[in-house]
Amino acid sequence: MRYRGGLHSAQTKILRELLFMPTARFAELQKASGLESDHVKFHIKQLVKLGYVNKIGNAYQLSVIGKEYANKLDTDAGVIERQPKVAVLLVVERYNSKTHMAEYLLQKRLKHPYFGFWGAPTGKVRWGETLLDAAARELKEETGLTGVFEYRGIYHERVRHQATGKIIEDKLFQLMFCDRFSGELQVEFDGGRNTWRTLEDMALESKKYKGFEAEIAACLGGVPLTERMYDYGDGEF
Repeated sequence: MRYRGGLHSAQTKILRELLFMPTARFAELQKASGLESDHVKFHIKQLVKLGYVNKIGNAYQLSVIGKEYANKLDTDAGVIERQPKVAVLLVVERYNSKTHMAEYLLQKRLKHPYFGFWGAPTGKVRWGETLLDAAARELKEETGLTGVFEYRGIYHERVRHQATGKIIEDKLFQLMFCDRFSGELQVEFDGGRNTWRTLEDMALESKKYKGFEAEIAACLGGVPLTERMYDYGDGEF
């Protein structure tokens, strides 16, 4: 579901009130908002127009979209809670018969943040999408390859700004492994470049994600849950 941003604080208060009631009358919503009657009427009308609230006779209740939105509220602060990003991290492996070594499909990132860094392909999981479908879609979109994936575990990474100590990224990577794929590799794509590299080669790479080794080890080892915290400076992020 997609939400319309920029709700007025009074509208958020109304949604919060309805979150704890099957239905509510106008007077109850006016009391919760703390506004004059005309202002409350305006905000309720807007919520009905946006599809967050349904009017049932002389009462109001949350719509399906409204329930989902209100459920994301921090009920004390009255704001939408910030949540970690959910993404897939792809570990695609092949065996090089000439060198007798395993190689991995890796990307050089050519967009911000982390411009110029090397790592495994990643991508956001879309609403309603399975993890296996998300992994296959991301592989196709960014590399041109078609692959079959298996789930290996969760890699939870938080990134802290070196200067301020504040968390600037919170990511839940679903580790997806693939060694069965077909197609011709698309080297260049919008925002990056693909190539096959060995882990030995990557050990010498100076510009790679700080969690690269931990991500790969967790995926190859099938570790159910790995959690890490890394600091990045302004010149890195």
